[in-house]
Amino acid sequence: MYSLLELLKLQEGKITEEKFEEFAITRGKGAAKIASTAEEKGGLSLLTWHHFKVKAPYYKKAEEGKFDKEAAIKEFEKTLKSISLNMTQIEFQREVGRMEVLGELLIREK
Repeated sequence: MYSLLELLKLQEGKITEEKFEEFAITRGKGAAKIASTAEEKGGLSLLTWHHFKVKAPYYKKAEEGKFDKEAAIKEFEKTLKSISLNMTQIEFQREVGRMEVLGELLIREK
């Protein structure tokens, strides 16, 4: 569902309608590139690698048309509840990355 502003922009040709699968492919490529660059840099950049690497299977599932909205909502809520200050930096980056990709896909799929 589009907002009124989005519909106006779509009508004016300022944005184009993109299929959900195309959106997942584009976002997946971007996340993969960031993960690869962070891995090459090493050191503290590996936190970024953990954040973006966790997103790959979710984008892959979405681009293959296998995104289960109801399961994603449950996983998003479970992930949100699991995030705490008692986590390691790596755990935190992974879970925030997971929550981010699930939220992004769920919002896009509305």
